[in-house]
Amino acid sequence: AARPGPAPAAGPGAVRRLPRHLQPLHYDLELWPRVRPGQAGPFAFVGRVNITVLCRQDTAAAVLHSSGLRSRGAAAVRGPLSEPGAAVEVARLRQEEAGEVAVLELRGRLRSGRRYVLQLGFQGRLREDPDGLFLTRYSDQGRSSMLIASQLEPTYARTVYPCFDEPAMKATFNIRIVHDPSYVALSNMPAIDISEMKDESGSLWTVTTFNTSLKMSTYLTAFVICDFDYITRTERGNEIRIWARKEAVKNGYVDYALNITGPIFSFLEDLLNVSYPLPKTDLVALPDFGAGAMENWGLMTFQESSLMYLPSDKFTSRKAMIAIIVSHELGHQALQSDVETFFFFLFKWFGNLVTMNWWNDLWLNEGLASYFEYLGVTFVEPKLSLDKIFYDHVVQPVLREDNEIGVRSLSESEEKIKGSFSLISLFDSITYNKGASITWMLSGFLTEKLFIRALTSYLREFSFSNANQDDLWTHIQMVVDAQDEVHLPTSVKQIMDSWTCQNGFPVLTLNLTTGTISQEQFLNKKNETSTDSYNNTWIIPISWMRNGSSQPLIWLDKSNKVFPEMQVSESEYDWILLNVNLRGYYRVNYDHLNLKRLANLLENNPKAIPAVNRFQLIDDVFALSQFGYIQIETALELTKYLAREDELFIWNVVLLNLVPDNLESTLKNYEVYPRLKKYLLKRMLPIYHYYAGFIHQNVDALEDDYFAQQYLEKLFATACWLGLQDCLNLSSELYAKWMDNPEYKIPFLIRRTVCCYAVAMGSDKEWNFAWEMYNHTDSTKEDKDILLSAMSCAKESWLLYRYLQYGLSDAFFSSNHTSIIILYVMAKDIGHRIGWEFVTENWPLLSERYGKELLHNVLRVMGRYINTDIQIQELQVFYNTTLEEDEQVATTLLLEFTRFENMERRELLIKVANWLQKNEDD
Repeated sequence: AARPGPAPAAGPGAVRRLPRHLQPLHYDLELWPRVRPGQAGPFAFVGRVNITVLCRQDTAAAVLHSSGLRSRGAAAVRGPLSEPGAAVEVARLRQEEAGEVAVLELRGRLRSGRRYVLQLGFQGRLREDPDGLFLTRYSDQGRSSMLIASQLEPTYARTVYPCFDEPAMKATFNIRIVHDPSYVALSNMPAIDISEMKDESGSLWTVTTFNTSLKMSTYLTAFVICDFDYITRTERGNEIRIWARKEAVKNGYVDYALNITGPIFSFLEDLLNVSYPLPKTDLVALPDFGAGAMENWGLMTFQESSLMYLPSDKFTSRKAMIAIIVSHELGHQALQSDVETFFFFLFKWFGNLVTMNWWNDLWLNEGLASYFEYLGVTFVEPKLSLDKIFYDHVVQPVLREDNEIGVRSLSESEEKIKGSFSLISLFDSITYNKGASITWMLSGFLTEKLFIRALTSYLREFSFSNANQDDLWTHIQMVVDAQDEVHLPTSVKQIMDSWTCQNGFPVLTLNLTTGTISQEQFLNKKNETSTDSYNNTWIIPISWMRNGSSQPLIWLDKSNKVFPEMQVSESEYDWILLNVNLRGYYRVNYDHLNLKRLANLLENNPKAIPAVNRFQLIDDVFALSQFGYIQIETALELTKYLAREDELFIWNVVLLNLVPDNLESTLKNYEVYPRLKKYLLKRMLPIYHYYAGFIHQNVDALEDDYFAQQYLEKLFATACWLGLQDCLNLSSELYAKWMDNPEYKIPFLIRRTVCCYAVAMGSDKEWNFAWEMYNHTDSTKEDKDILLSAMSCAKESWLLYRYLQYGLSDAFFSSNHTSIIILYVMAKDIGHRIGWEFVTENWPLLSERYGKELLHNVLRVMGRYINTDIQIQELQVFYNTTLEEDEQVATTLLLEFTRFENMERRELLIKVANWLQKNEDD
């Protein structure tokens, strides 16, 4: 399933477990969506299913999942053809919508040990939101078209056909799809027959019949009915086809995905010593698909943008993202259980061989696939650095999230999932990123060789069945016991349970005078409630180096421990670094002595510390200061060396901490700005000029610089924001070139920054050109958004006011753009007052169009500027006249909280300004 995105709306996910009386063995399923091209809808689908079950325990009722379906015709229970006498009469069929089940109440009993066939006819509505079986409208080659597709994970199979919709209830499937003759039908297996039939009114339909599937979970069944073209190649006997809109196939947009899919399959087969079990794999690019991508066995579905690489789009971040998503989904095709979301998914065939027993171990599927996706990416794109990308994309983002109170653990008990949240909420960054980080750590202390050996044995034993995390630990333990190179302090299960069954993660505190390392849960010390009652301890592998040379792995298995080998001498050149290459999922809080030595080392010889550890040092010190473990001044000491830092991903983490995107406009109002400007520019100039050289002379040379594509924009935006003349001139120059020749393309890597600052320094001439280009029919969606934002960068009030007026006009914008324009203007340093006045003056009209949502967004942006009681009162007066009473209370609390946050920030900025003043000449 796809990467975590915005939380989906609540849907199926109420957890009602089925009784274990019946075990499904095989489904005969016919689906008939009653859709003809060009019809308006609403549309329905009908179908019938015969489910062969084995009775495990005598019962007078058959209970299975069914949600939103109506029954068609009488349900029946008969014996299989080999036992025709075993039929049992159905007294009635009862739907329990709340539990999403259908109950067949029987006049007799089903007997343990016998097989039966449940026969059910059904019908349902074909929806246009992308869950269950859904319809999507799109345009191709200038014509409007429709397609039907499915997304059944976690519990939407029951909305398409009555079934035993739990991951452990695997069965084989024979699927038939009835469809309009102008469409092609796809499912998990290859089609073996295409015939024709007439409906009750005599009109013709096509029937596509598919081969019998392997044993699989219901959530992996998949159906697509479309009018797409495809390209194909065969890899080791596996036919790979990529389906997309005809114009996309014709223009070569899916060629890259086809070229990497086969090699990734082969890489995984060789790595895990497991053969891909299906004869074909279809990858379908859907124009509108909420899940991002889905690893249905043999028929993977992707959000179109996740699969398409435009041959004219030279930059590898796009290729890397496609590679990441494809790789992840293929990784599932053995462990079933936007863009960044093609690699992650190719890895999932390894999830379809072994499925988790129940959704509480979802991380076994998604976390392992997330880990393998990055191995696969660096296999097909060897120029990418695995450890840097993994830490930057996976570990660091989840460390920032996994420290809140109430964040769940990786593996939850079934009871807790039943009780407290829906299954949908499990598809989050804890499952994906923490799961991958823990796997990365496990592979690190075991060695990759032993880890892969254990995984291969696990896949062999549990292929086509189900497992839980203890089964994986058992296989790893067997491999560890059979060798004597790697020694663990205790069992694999004890080590790993400390990471998967507890929430959060540890911070290690190091005292080099005594050689003591202690651990505690990383929580916000400024928040009084967070420090009570947490005494979690982890069993922690610590990779470390001393003075540049690697030391043997050590383990911290209690709250603190003395390591005599970690005591350092008086020499300032004697330093220690923990968590080398970041294989461990924790933060490190060094004592003052060691931090001073590391800061000194960074200034004299930064490359003595590996790049990922420089990243971690900076990320850790800012997180530690934010959470009250150390003072901000201590964190700032580690930034002095930055003139010698040439890694963009490290600069990015510095800038995110010192110049957060949402504070650019407010920081200019403080005395910190001129000092930050002097301090940062001095250090940024070397890396800025290095990249500016490419922009001036040969931007295509950055084609393989992955981090330039990710983070160059932030570096340039900060340089311009700090008033670096070269950056401002470059923006004006490139924009003027575009104005002279609208065919010219401003380098995409810095297009947003260039357009914003060119408009800011220009007059109405520059603004009007942006407006003209915005209205140009050829502009892409991305470019339109860049221009919408750029027009809010104007420095002349009348231009901003005119822009807001344009925003209100139906002639210029669809209504969903007006609120975006207002928020863009409000987020700018001179625009926030103009935007606020505009909202208050035009509220009756805005309220009618956008209601409360716009108010909440406005409040969030305006909140950044609140520092005094008077400002709060001004907002309060307006909100009191526009909101209901209960909402007024919530708003007052939010405003108070925002003011408190801003006062805290002001105190912090005073400290930063004082430190900068003392250190700006260093």
